Amino acid sequence: MEQTFALIKPNAIKKQKAGAIIHKLQAEGLTLVGLKMIKVSKELCEQFYQDHKEKAFFGELVGFISSSPVIVLALQGDNAILKTRKIMGDTDPKKASPGTIRYEYGDSIGENAIHGSDSPASAKRELALFFSSQELFLS
Repeated sequence: MEQTFALIKPNAIKKQKAGAIIHKLQAEGLTLVGLKMIKVSKELCEQFYQDHKEKAFFGELVGFISSSPVIVLALQGDNAILKTRKIMGDTDPKKASPGTIRYEYGDSIGENAIHGSDSPASAKRELALFFSSQELFLS
């Protein structure tokens, strides 16, 4: 079983689509093994998005994610990372396939409703940033 991390972004929370997003992930065979709603500090957000630090959109991204509550998820399943990324769809909602989370709930590339880990190393790092081992119910 593989674990991965996902974050439901502020725009999806404001549109009250978190339940629909979680349902879509679970309906595709992913098991929810950790969940919490939090307000991410600017410092934690900068650490979370450290790979984008030198990119022009970094400040806007940090401001957006830290602007209001998000929901962080720990997911588990066979090929959980790849499966989650497929369910999420393309980063740009305009290019995402119909039925994907970003197609249905994303507003723009920056406000695309959800983040998901892109590799086992990222998943491990991101899960550790947001969850203690006592908060995960791995099987």
